[in-house]
Amino acid sequence: MNENILKSLDSDEKEVLKDGLKSLIEQSYIIENEYKKLNESYMALSKMISDIIDVLPAILWVINSKKETVLQNYQASKNEKLLQQIDINKIGSYELEYNTRFYTVKNTKHDDLCIILVTDISDEKRNERLASMGSVAAHLAHEIRNPIGSISLLASTLFSRSELKNKHIVLEIQKAIARVERIVNSTLLFTKGVHINKHSFNLKELKEECDFVINSYNFNANINFDFDFLDIDINADKNLLVLVLQNLIYNSIDAIEEKELDEAFISIKSFVKDKMLYVQVFDNGAEIKDEKAVFEAFKTTKLKGNGLGLSLSKEIINAHSGELGFEKEPKNFYFILPI
Repeated sequence: MNENILKSLDSDEKEVLKDGLKSLIEQSYIIENEYKKLNESYMALSKMISDIIDVLPAILWVINSKKETVLQNYQASKNEKLLQQIDINKIGSYELEYNTRFYTVKNTKHDDLCIILVTDISDEKRNERLASMGSVAAHLAHEIRNPIGSISLLASTLFSRSELKNKHIVLEIQKAIARVERIVNSTLLFTKGVHINKHSFNLKELKEECDFVINSYNFNANINFDFDFLDIDINADKNLLVLVLQNLIYNSIDAIEEKELDEAFISIKSFVKDKMLYVQVFDNGAEIKDEKAVFEAFKTTKLKGNGLGLSLSKEIINAHSGELGFEKEPKNFYFILPI
């Protein structure tokens, strides 16, 4: 039938039909190209939205009415077990604690979908807790300082009046008082903030300070000490560096006593590399139990200590534009200072 219609057309009509078909084909190509461009734009937009969702610091899930996950970002894929703790029927915002972490959860309904946005607020919670603990610690430190000063003075008087056979008892009392004074001073320094007072001194002067540190600490282990400091001048706060070394040495002593070694050692090595001073404190004591909490204030796994020593030491080294860290093999704590 189409052939009959075509045969019935004269030449002019056939030419018009030909031009119409040609125009239709050209329009089809234009529409196809526009569709391709539109599809490419859509794919690019989808990828951009997907990339944005993936780089979000928050955790995102989209759940359908069958409780199936129809969309999740990268953070969500790493926290699949967390989703099991979330009540998707609970609309609104609330806090959730899971696996020692704290989160805010916000559930929103959209048609038959539930959009879950989870934010890790553990650091904020920790900072609030540290601020509260710091305030209490500062108050207690001030309250303790005066009676400890009186006891220290009385102990000195008692030492001068005691018989020779009893002087070692008073010495132990003085060491115990010195320990309390260190804790009080460290607490006050931590809560007030570290302010350094740099001056030039020879690094070898720290050896004598370390010897004094050992003599003022109570410990029962048989430890071989080896302190090697370079003969160079540096510009730093000597008193605060002594405090850092004191904390690192006491940390090593406590680790050794925890392990109960027959042959124990603590050695300090120092060297210069690329205009940086490296000081390392080695020991063969117990291994570090919780690496993530090493420098966290008020948190310790040791039998001794209040969890402030390493945290305060890190603040001191940071104030010197340096770095404080540790290595597991061989076990050592180190600090690096620019010179």
